[in-house]
Amino acid sequence: MAGLLGKKIGMTSVFSDNGKWIPCTVLQVGPCVVTQVKTKEKDGYDALQLAFDDKKEKNTPKPLREHFKKANTTPKRFVKEIKNWDTQYKLGDVITVEIFQSDKYVDVTGFSKGKGFQGVVKRHRFAGVGEQTHGQHNRLRAPGSLGASSFPSRVFKGMRMAGRMGNKRVKMINLEIIKILPEHNLLVVKGSVPGYNGSYVIVEK
Repeated sequence: MAGLLGKKIGMTSVFSDNGKWIPCTVLQVGPCVVTQVKTKEKDGYDALQLAFDDKKEKNTPKPLREHFKKANTTPKRFVKEIKNWDTQYKLGDVITVEIFQSDKYVDVTGFSKGKGFQGVVKRHRFAGVGEQTHGQHNRLRAPGSLGASSFPSRVFKGMRMAGRMGNKRVKMINLEIIKILPEHNLLVVKGSVPGYNGSYVIVEK
């Protein structure tokens, strides 16, 4: 498995050769710097630690500055490990979006947009009461009954109730590659990608 770090730029649309309209997401993928190489002999597993997106040196702790200095690169904002990397790279190597030239599909992982604390109508698509009858003036978006009273005298785990919505790790698999622009480090994929514009993503083969 191989992959790169990137950033979601936004959505657009293109027309295919047969004139079909395709909604697409534009991703800035790479260039990523190899900041650490992990091996099975030394660390117990094979992985590459990649870093993406420049960061000011004054805002970087000294231990991290020294870590990036070993790879002969400037401090980065987004650092992640990609496990089970098949090809051989060395410390300080720069990997670009061109590694996806021979691929047709990629998997994209990101964090969905956070919606905050939401009720059951928005979070679980409950219908609510819908009408105001028999003096019901404040039950329109209420969750309704939660369970029995005297037994078991508790709310079962997993009950659909109000709570935080969104901001979860989501992986979109088998997104078709529409276009690659190596000169701008851009990857255009078919469909949507989790997260807001400017959020970080992991793109894997």
